[in-house]
Amino acid sequence: QWATIRIEKGVKKPQQQMLKTPSSNGIIERDETPMEKEVARLHRANFEFSDIFYFCRKGFEAIVEDEVTQRFSSEELLSWNLLTRTNVNFHYISLRLTVVWVIGVIVRYCFLLPLRFTLAAIGITSMIVGTTLVGQLPNSSLKNYLSEVVHLTCSRILVRALSGTIHYHNKENRPQKGGICVANHTSPIDAIILTNDGCYAMVGQVHGGLMGVIQRATVKACPHVWFERSEMKDRHLVTKRLREHVADKSKLPILIFPEGTCINNTSVMMFRKGSFEIGGTIYPVAIKYDPQFGDAFWNSSKYNIVSYLLRIMTSWAIVCNVWYLPPMVREKDEDAVQFANRVRSAIARQGGLTELPWDGGLKRAKVKDSFKEEQQKNYSKMLVRNGSVG
Repeated sequence: QWATIRIEKGVKKPQQQMLKTPSSNGIIERDETPMEKEVARLHRANFEFSDIFYFCRKGFEAIVEDEVTQRFSSEELLSWNLLTRTNVNFHYISLRLTVVWVIGVIVRYCFLLPLRFTLAAIGITSMIVGTTLVGQLPNSSLKNYLSEVVHLTCSRILVRALSGTIHYHNKENRPQKGGICVANHTSPIDAIILTNDGCYAMVGQVHGGLMGVIQRATVKACPHVWFERSEMKDRHLVTKRLREHVADKSKLPILIFPEGTCINNTSVMMFRKGSFEIGGTIYPVAIKYDPQFGDAFWNSSKYNIVSYLLRIMTSWAIVCNVWYLPPMVREKDEDAVQFANRVRSAIARQGGLTELPWDGGLKRAKVKDSFKEEQQKNYSKMLVRNGSVG
């Protein structure tokens, strides 16, 4: 009954308000009382066994209400889009809706998927063959022109393979040569979305397999910056090569996703400062997908790239808005972290995204020992202080 009412009437709560409201399931209500007051309220002497329950409760609260972890799962929908049900409370609704869903499955898997797969194969093959041929030409303005034509044409074929509908805003602010384009990161297809409207020099790690074939082919025609796994760990080497690229005003703008991982289209997390230490002009770009037509978020902890692409190519479409923001430069009194935060705030405001100060690396990282030690020190100091008072 709850699901039926929700689908028929929709949710009246504004989207922006939903993003800022923690996704509590009603089991635990977060208590913001500091540890000193909470434990001191129970006793004023030495350690008591009941103190353990305070830390257990705080741990459960962190798991249930954590504002970081929930950004690495699919965005909750206002109403079901006849694809994956993102709310566990949705169950059987009606026979009519079930029939519509079955028809949708037939259309998506039997008609759209083969067509999209064919277009993707054409786009990838054209990219490899085209860039390989262009790469044989000597360096000249003609080679650069042909390289851009090949990249744009193949990217647009790949976007068609996703049934992409992209709305670009403020095109007068598009990244220029010798600059750095930074954008929020939701999916590996973010790069295709942007290269559909302009050419960029990609930055990333060298891969094997089909991706490695594409990388080796494209780098012959365009000055992409690919690093070996060992080189990626050398921060100074990466910075040096990127600075050399930016210093050459004839080269394409670098495309970087400073979050370092995919976020679920609701938020923008901490930008790593390395991209903002290079120098040059920063061109911020905000990307916002419409989840009603397909979930573009890649949860790499749950799906491998093949499963993810299958989900994308069997969705209804990929619909998104791209905003080109005015270029930004680092001010004299700013350090790299402050500059990164300023750029992140501009992207979050334009895309209607929630701004979070957390590092996206927490997606897979364990809790640092220093964090646990800090809580232990605070608790021991409180015991010593209470003991001396007693």
